[in-house]
Amino acid sequence: MMETKKEVRYFTIFNHEDEQEYLRQNHMAGWKFVKVTGLGMYHFEKCEPEDVVYQLDYNKEGLSQKTEYVQMFSDCGWEYIQDFFGYSYFRKSAKMMDGEEGIFNDDSSKMAMMERVYKGRLIPLLITFCLLLIPQTIRTLLEGQYVLAVFMGSASIVYIVFFIYCAIHYNRKKR
Repeated sequence: MMETKKEVRYFTIFNHEDEQEYLRQNHMAGWKFVKVTGLGMYHFEKCEPEDVVYQLDYNKEGLSQKTEYVQMFSDCGWEYIQDFFGYSYFRKSAKMMDGEEGIFNDDSSKMAMMERVYKGRLIPLLITFCLLLIPQTIRTLLEGQYVLAVFMGSASIVYIVFFIYCAIHYNRKKR
């Protein structure tokens, strides 16, 4: 029976590089990434320690032609692992790589991926926040439901901090 482990980790939508490094470090420690499920439950299998590079791509359009999309990466030596919340996970042994090879080889392709994340994830969240959470918070306050209003107001503050964090992070990456 294969030895396995699970870890809960959370990466924001703009921390894909940290997630890639996390997966690489686990592989070098002898834990091969198998899948991610739920809200950040990472599943690993015991393996021989090896330097393996992990790459994530956010490309919902690519998933509509999944066979061709996965084949394109496979032709370049990348092993497809899974799709999760719009991200596709790939890996490749560092021995098979030519230098600092990656899915994104230049700043413009990295920025294009960040734009896809921004448009595909952050803008829908912002719209949901503006159309649902803020009006509902105001409504509960005006109706005298103060406990619910405090809870929803707190959630609104968390959302606002998250949006500010993402906007700052996005602008730093853009430069």
